[in-house]
Amino acid sequence: MRILSLTRWRSPLSFLVAAFAIQATSAPVVATNVLTPGNFEETIANGVWFIEYFSPYCPHCRHFAPTWTRVADHFEKQADPGIHLAQVNCALNGDLCSEKGVSGYPQMNLYRNGEFVDKFVKNREFDLLVNYLAKHAEPTGVTISNTVAEEEVVSTAPPPEPTNTVEEPLHVPAPNVDPNPTGQVVKLTTETFDSFLSEGPAFVKFFAPWCGHCKKLAPTWSQLARHMQHKLNIAEVNCDDQKPLCSSQGIPGYPTLLYYAHGAKTEYTGGRKYDQLVTFSEHASHPTMQTIEASQLDEVSRDIPVMYLLLHTPTDKNIVDHMAKESQLLFGSPPVYLSSSPELFKQYNIPSDAPYAVLALKDHDVHQPTSTFYPSLSQSDKDALRRWLFANRFPTSLELSREVFQDVMNAPHQPLVVIVSTPPSARDSVTEKLNDIGKKWRLKTNQSQYESGRRDVVFTWMDTDQWGKWMKNMYGIKAVGEPEVVVADHGRLLYYNKDGSEQPIKLNFVSVSSTLEAILQGNARPKHSQNIFERAVQLLNWSVSQLGQSIATHPYLTVLLVLGFLTSAFAAIMKLLRDDLQESHPDKRYAKSSRID
Repeated sequence: MRILSLTRWRSPLSFLVAAFAIQATSAPVVATNVLTPGNFEETIANGVWFIEYFSPYCPHCRHFAPTWTRVADHFEKQADPGIHLAQVNCALNGDLCSEKGVSGYPQMNLYRNGEFVDKFVKNREFDLLVNYLAKHAEPTGVTISNTVAEEEVVSTAPPPEPTNTVEEPLHVPAPNVDPNPTGQVVKLTTETFDSFLSEGPAFVKFFAPWCGHCKKLAPTWSQLARHMQHKLNIAEVNCDDQKPLCSSQGIPGYPTLLYYAHGAKTEYTGGRKYDQLVTFSEHASHPTMQTIEASQLDEVSRDIPVMYLLLHTPTDKNIVDHMAKESQLLFGSPPVYLSSSPELFKQYNIPSDAPYAVLALKDHDVHQPTSTFYPSLSQSDKDALRRWLFANRFPTSLELSREVFQDVMNAPHQPLVVIVSTPPSARDSVTEKLNDIGKKWRLKTNQSQYESGRRDVVFTWMDTDQWGKWMKNMYGIKAVGEPEVVVADHGRLLYYNKDGSEQPIKLNFVSVSSTLEAILQGNARPKHSQNIFERAVQLLNWSVSQLGQSIATHPYLTVLLVLGFLTSAFAAIMKLLRDDLQESHPDKRYAKSSRID
């Protein structure tokens, strides 16, 4: 039986049914097989196999697809190619891809009789691939006429365009160039910055040559660029040389690491060790969305505290593209699942006139969404979906640990954070109460807090054994005794420890909700989480920063203003001196002489 060609399995439906068994044979004609964990080992057990590991939502895979088609057709036309080509869909078979050491998409491995031989690391160009495979091919000895063979070998024309009856896959538009082709850090300037970002997602370091932390990070950053070759653009900006550019990007200090994708940017606030940067970059370079059916929801949700479910009509490609772009800054947490199942549309009561809906499913509960995003919300706000995704990314309550601290406290949508100091002995009771409070608050506000622009609220608890000193310094919380509750507005370095009746906040819904309502209505009195000296230093730093930005942006105007200020100050000082002199000697003509002659 002839295996489906690449143009046949491109439809989204075929991704779901691609897990069919393929028996290894000695047939000389080779096509692009789609392998699964059930048939992988048996299929590649005999002969030479070249396997592409891909994701249908990976831009680089989409960009590479036409080249892969040409390579497959090139060897398919040969009577005795000596090579078998196949693919693995990592969006559906992630465990298999992880087992085979796949670190990015697309990745191509060569196998001989079931054993790994080599990983293709050159540029993904047609000629390079053909030459590479020809060197490793092991023909069986079947030949055809020289005339026909010659015509088929030298033919490099692209395959014919698929007919209109073939449904194109839902995808994210691919970048125009191969990312990070040299594996080196690109030095950006004001002139090259925008054009570089237009080539695709990028991880950019903003630094100053005199900064000690920047010097320490430099070799790690170069190492990261080598690791992310062909995966993600890595760049840097020297803020001493490019002050206007750094000013325009709002760089607060050095080094600052920003990730850019699809016209949006987010600051990387994680650790700066090599392994931590690699983990982040790997997630950022190929965030995926997976297709799911109604029968799989319960099983998938068991290990995932929060997940998004995009329900869309099969013909709506734009929303899948849009969702892929907006969710990329989540870096796979929470994961996004796609479905066009009529059963799910009915289960979640999605209106028949809604082309799509995005559901937030939390706390391993797939029966009752905690929030639903409809397209009507985005008509007047193009960033509405992105803000909704960030506002719903956390479970009802969670531990504010080192791993999630930056994601919660410095979240782009700047939520209010309820923090409960929790001794280890009270952990179970606190988490139970906090989860109950969070659910009641969610039911009370429902979607009104999103639709009316009200701030999101995240409910957290902190281990006093690990964070006791920090909580005392920041919020005046005692490290021992009963759990204490504060509401932190970390973006403004403020906090609240009194409820709506000006009493200390208690760990119950009435007290916590009255506090939140007072804050949201502007009636609560905040406290500073910094002392006077720290605030003074921060104000001074801000003033110096603003002055520096002003000088960089308007140098001539700034010079004129400074000269004007100095001239005015000099004139004022001279006037004071003259006035003082006149008061001491009103009329020098009548001043008594000190001479006796």
